[in-house]
Amino acid sequence: MSSANTLKRQVSSAHRLGVTAVIVAAVCALPVVAVLTAAFSGGTETLSHLANTVLLRYSATTLILVAFVGFGAFAIGTGAAWLVTMTTFPGRRWLEIALIIPLAFPAYVLAYAYTHLLDHPGIVQSTLRELTGWGPRDYWFPEIRSLGGAILMLTLVLYPYVYLLARASFLGQSATAFVAARTLGRGPWVAFLRVALPLARPAIAAGVLLVAMETIADFGTVSHFSVQTYATGIYSSWLTFGDRAAAAQLALGLLAFALLFVFLERLNRSGAQYNAPRPGEVMARIRLSRMAGWMAYLACLVPVAFGVLIPTIALVSMALESEQNLLSPRYLTFIRNSVMLAAIAAVVTVAAALTIGSYRRASNSPIAMVSMSFARLGYAVPGGVIAVGLLVPLAAFDNALDSWLRVSFGISSGLLLTGSIWVLVAAYMIRFLAAAIGAYEGGIATVSTNMDSAARVLGHSLYGTIRKVHMPILTPSLMTAALLVFVDVMKELPATLILRPFNFDTLAVQAFRLASDERLEGAAVPSLVIAGVGLLPVVLLCRRVAYRRN
Repeated sequence: MSSANTLKRQVSSAHRLGVTAVIVAAVCALPVVAVLTAAFSGGTETLSHLANTVLLRYSATTLILVAFVGFGAFAIGTGAAWLVTMTTFPGRRWLEIALIIPLAFPAYVLAYAYTHLLDHPGIVQSTLRELTGWGPRDYWFPEIRSLGGAILMLTLVLYPYVYLLARASFLGQSATAFVAARTLGRGPWVAFLRVALPLARPAIAAGVLLVAMETIADFGTVSHFSVQTYATGIYSSWLTFGDRAAAAQLALGLLAFALLFVFLERLNRSGAQYNAPRPGEVMARIRLSRMAGWMAYLACLVPVAFGVLIPTIALVSMALESEQNLLSPRYLTFIRNSVMLAAIAAVVTVAAALTIGSYRRASNSPIAMVSMSFARLGYAVPGGVIAVGLLVPLAAFDNALDSWLRVSFGISSGLLLTGSIWVLVAAYMIRFLAAAIGAYEGGIATVSTNMDSAARVLGHSLYGTIRKVHMPILTPSLMTAALLVFVDVMKELPATLILRPFNFDTLAVQAFRLASDERLEGAAVPSLVIAGVGLLPVVLLCRRVAYRRN
């Protein structure tokens, strides 16, 4: 009887976990389904108007942005990874770590700093006019508020994706093929182009595709530089013009871009082959000449200087000149809102990842596989698309409920869902759940399935196995996932702008608002806090790189 009760309890816990996992997957799929429904129900008039006015411009600008940022991230990330991994030059060890730090900065924070430095009233052009006596029309200076400026900002903060993956690939390559190329008379750079680079292609391609997905999702940078992309078009259509159909159809266009990159990433991963080197086969570093070594040092220093050092100095200077008091009640409210949202979203997202991952581990059913696929979809869906996809059905529900209560009972429910922070938390969970699942899978890979079988034999239900066996081992991975989600939520801008409740602002929203009003000195204060928080996971990455480097 006892074993029958144990079996019944195990089946019941598995069933409840499956229901919870399906609910999480349904929430993740809701924005995509809602955007598709709203876009096709908007009528052809809106679509025709978009096609005749902005659609071509949005598509061309988005494609140009993705192409140039992807190429820039590839060139900087791959070149820097090869230099610090496979050569020896002065300062290599600290640059190997410093090249990761730009990940801490959102691109829109760099945009504020460089606008302050390079715009017409900025310190660079002002100093130039003072030294030469030129007037505003007597010289030409590159315009930072342009498509080129947006490309530069995004490249400076996104190249570490390529750098990290390329570096890991170069470290794992066998020396046999490279030495064979050298034996056949090829120089080190020709051997790099003919041997090392093709072997690292899958990793580099994965990094470039990640850069592409982050680029199409960016809103703060392109908005500040007045670059018209799908991301800015969604925001303008929804909040400025109040055109839900246009916003949904633009969101559909952006979603199509995102899903294309997901398909390419999966295609790249499915064809990838990885060959681990045998002991003693790791390539020896190339010792550069004195001149070549200093050139390599400068090549690696440039992205660090322009991606970290210069913007940090500019932001600190701007913050000191501003009248913003970080300890004032108003700013403490912004900090409280940001930290509260990030903490709640981190807990909810990690719990959802644990639920989805545990159900997928316990079951090979089609429902478990489909649930996992929907849960992973969010990393490719930009925040603006998620925001529109949630607002459309939830606003319809709120309106229907309010109308029914008014007619039936003479009371109003107001904005029950769309006016709460929980819709924001849901958006964050959808957006960052894939990252949390990745951390869960990295941790659960160390847990043998025999341990699960032993726990079941001892009478533990699925929940008991998770609590007593998985959780103690998964705690570091889940804490890392929570930290990553916390930082990403602090930086997230488009979803927060669209979904936040009335009079509920975060540090990111405050920075965006001040920058939109051309109060860049004031925007530096919340921007520095966001960048400071973003340093936390970067420090963890730096420690791993420092520990594993040879």
